[in-house]
Amino acid sequence: MKMVVKNREGERIDRFLVDEVSYSRSIINKMIDLGFILVCNQVVKPSYKVKLNDVIEIVQELKEESQLEPVSMDLDILYEDEHLMVINKPSGLVVHPGNGNTSNTLANGLLYYTNSLSDLNGEARPGIVHRLDKDTSGVMLVAKTNQAHQILSDCFSRHEIKREYVALLNGVFPHAQAKIDAPIGRDEQERKKMAVTSKHSKPAITYLKVLQRYEKNTLVSLNLETGRTHQIRVHMHYIGYPVFNDPVYGHQVLKEYGQFLHSKNIDFVHPITQEKMHFEVPLPDYFQTYLNQLK
Repeated sequence: MKMVVKNREGERIDRFLVDEVSYSRSIINKMIDLGFILVCNQVVKPSYKVKLNDVIEIVQELKEESQLEPVSMDLDILYEDEHLMVINKPSGLVVHPGNGNTSNTLANGLLYYTNSLSDLNGEARPGIVHRLDKDTSGVMLVAKTNQAHQILSDCFSRHEIKREYVALLNGVFPHAQAKIDAPIGRDEQERKKMAVTSKHSKPAITYLKVLQRYEKNTLVSLNLETGRTHQIRVHMHYIGYPVFNDPVYGHQVLKEYGQFLHSKNIDFVHPITQEKMHFEVPLPDYFQTYLNQLK
């Protein structure tokens, strides 16, 4: 795997790679120390600061030790064939292990359901092509073969897979629609958070359309031109209308479900059959019930 540094000049290579590849930072550091990662064909240290046009090459992979156990889980499967699955992820379910959580994730449930899952993202993330935040609900793709996984990943990179989200925002948004074009990177003060920043950031574009206004809230449809971590939540916070009930980027938390953000539909071309696919899921009950109360 090769990549060329086009932005984020001056950032440590281990931090740079965390956002570019699917490995954890600890594994990246091990790979650098073992000489598995080269910069312009040279071995470097994890503290190396990347430069524009540096060619970074992963010449050998290092498997993460998997502690993932199959766990019986009631999966809402919208579609399945020998190549992929489309599921409706509930709010509250973490997609893959992290921060010590290795037993109560979607990945655990997928392992229990089937042995046919891609492993391109490592043993700890079987079948995971893309992710939704823990408290974001809705439609999501899962790859069952490495071939399907690679093609889908390439399609995501080229922005050929279209997803529509629905969110309830704090405040009454005054415009019918908007384009938010603001780069996103790690928050300089709180490294676990993302933020709109000019430092070590990546381009991020979100399109917003108002669906319904309420006394103190706005229901919106959102489409992403890019797919940055926490992109919708960060952009909504940035424009002053954070996602309702967002525990990280919002003003207050009133409900137990986390942010009111739902991946409503997805459109993509099947990686093997080339069939055009469309899947749509309604809002979760708690989301719709709250909207009915607002009316």
